[in-house]
Amino acid sequence: MNMIYLGSDHAGFHTKEHVKTVLKDLDYDFEDLGPFKFDEKDDYPDYILPVAKKVTKDSLANKGIILGGSGQGEAMVANRVKGVRAVVIYNFNKDIVRLSREHNDANILSLSARFLSEEDVGAIIKMWLETPFSGDDRHVRRIKKF
Repeated sequence: MNMIYLGSDHAGFHTKEHVKTVLKDLDYDFEDLGPFKFDEKDDYPDYILPVAKKVTKDSLANKGIILGGSGQGEAMVANRVKGVRAVVIYNFNKDIVRLSREHNDANILSLSARFLSEEDVGAIIKMWLETPFSGDDRHVRRIKKF
């Protein structure tokens, strides 16, 4: 993996700071694309679109982690960029996290800062980054139809 890009809105700002600690502990390279200070009036597309665009420069090697209150709007913005496959996680379910990588080859993880604990965020990130895409023909065929 080349680089993990991070972005959030104000609701995800503090959790994003925690994510940076998690990634450092797991020894992953990352780049924070903002925001760099808490501003309750920010607009998440300003930080999510740059993450999505960076991920798609090398969507096989790069990944993104985006955060918001629910993670829903952030994923909607990211998924507008061709080549992005963003998945929303707002409740830690190991099967959903695993399948998002194994079957869907998700390249952006959108996390809910309001519904996940810091402990769950760390476990989700570790599992998501360590789970490879299966490469099964049926999954490749489906992804090509995107």
